[in-house]
Amino acid sequence: MLNASAFFFVIGSLSLWPSCRGGTAVVTTLANPAAQDLPAGSPPELPRIAVELPATSAGAASRTLSAGDDLQGAIDDAKPGDVIALQPGAVFKGPFTLPKKSGNDWITIRTSAGALPPSGTRVSPSDARLMPIIEADRDSAIRTEAGAHHYRFIGIEVRPHDDIFLYNLISLGNNETNVDDMPHHIVFERCYIHGDANLGGRRGVAMNSRHTAVIDSHISDFKEMGNDSQALATWNGAGPFAIINNYLEASGENVLFGGADPKIINLVPSDITITGNHFSKPVAWKKEPTNIVDEAWTVKNLFELKNALRVLVEHNIFENNWPNAQNGYAILFTPRNQDGNSPWSMVRDVTFRNNIVRHVSSGMTIQGTDDIHNSQQTKRIRINDNVFEDVNSDVWGGVGNLIQINDGAADVMIDHNTAFQTGSVLVASGPPNLHFSFTNNLVPNNKFGVAGDSHYGDPNGAISTYFPAAMFSRNVFQGGDAADYPAENFFPRSMNDIGFVNYAGGDFRLQSNSSYKFAGTDGKDIGANLDSSDQPPGRRRAVGTH
Repeated sequence: MLNASAFFFVIGSLSLWPSCRGGTAVVTTLANPAAQDLPAGSPPELPRIAVELPATSAGAASRTLSAGDDLQGAIDDAKPGDVIALQPGAVFKGPFTLPKKSGNDWITIRTSAGALPPSGTRVSPSDARLMPIIEADRDSAIRTEAGAHHYRFIGIEVRPHDDIFLYNLISLGNNETNVDDMPHHIVFERCYIHGDANLGGRRGVAMNSRHTAVIDSHISDFKEMGNDSQALATWNGAGPFAIINNYLEASGENVLFGGADPKIINLVPSDITITGNHFSKPVAWKKEPTNIVDEAWTVKNLFELKNALRVLVEHNIFENNWPNAQNGYAILFTPRNQDGNSPWSMVRDVTFRNNIVRHVSSGMTIQGTDDIHNSQQTKRIRINDNVFEDVNSDVWGGVGNLIQINDGAADVMIDHNTAFQTGSVLVASGPPNLHFSFTNNLVPNNKFGVAGDSHYGDPNGAISTYFPAAMFSRNVFQGGDAADYPAENFFPRSMNDIGFVNYAGGDFRLQSNSSYKFAGTDGKDIGANLDSSDQPPGRRRAVGTH
């Protein structure tokens, strides 16, 4: 197992992108997605726009409420810049509606406890004693009027009443048909948001909004039998979005973008930053049903993009996924014109880097186009410097493949990853994937290595058929055969021949005398770059606890 202390992420103060704070909100819809395209072979574009976040300090309370006080009245009366402080342990019965107000100062609703963990620290259920409770037994606990904006929640527990199943615990947006009517500038920070422990819940936060952030929070127990559930989901929100340093738990898709057709023509959720989070499904949810799948929570994947543009996913842990209602792949980039009314749906410009994916049946699926309805082609996906550990069909079921690519994606770059999977390295089907590169990766070859529908046991044939003119060099295929692959790749007989610092102990850096040290196409070590010195500057904190 990779030691969490060897893998870091950066979270600065809440002013993560200071040059964008205080600016004008920018609408991120595409009037014509095709007109926004980049030249073939281009790398993915990073998010253009950052979420505008409030200053770290919420200021002094303008009003303090105790149990039995009128929270909705206080919200209605609040002026921009006001702070509503709530007594820890007090239960405020929702639903509560956030009204639209004039002015761009933040209205803050927070705990009155002074001992809440500081900004930049992820809360856990043990911190609930410091939090007031917003609770609902019908509808949503928190919802928005059209155009509601500049609301910040700090240190709040949001939950259903005992033994109540809610569809959307927090609803941002209400099927708006105009971007200007979307709620915007909404932040949940250091909050504990959860479904019912016994019955679950469908969704933690429906983020159909703009300039929305979920930070330092714990979101759990979103689970359902027979339907998809998510901790966070967006299908009618423009963005930008920031999902920073949270624990995210759900049985369906822990985080999902897309999944229903937007109400706004040509809307693609855009400019999405997802960093420092822990995505997980409790192993206790893994059951072996005796008759039908509904005897267990409906499990699909850990993270899925069905309609998204300019997405940065870095320094996260994704763990625990197995076949149930899907085939066990943990990460999915699959464009979906879900109900047949959004042919503009796309997955483009995705950067997936410096993550750990572990304890899963299979690693990642990339789909070129929707295989049911018309969609845009998937383009510009970069997967680099990730560790895939315990991708294991023997333990988790399924097939144990590392990456599957179907139906002709373009401009996919897979570079400097370290993986330990039990199945194939790369499998493909459908039309060819153009402008593809697979470089500097360190993987076990296993039985088939690189394969395709008609090319199992024939890696060169699979490469020429499904990845024509690909750059395929400086990879380590442990246990593979040089005759099966293009030149400029490496084939050590055993893992011990690679020269890890401590393979058995989970330290997958390379020793100074390894043959693959500085041997990449770029002069770097083959495999994921794991040295802390290669992480971005700033405050570093180990990931892996929640």
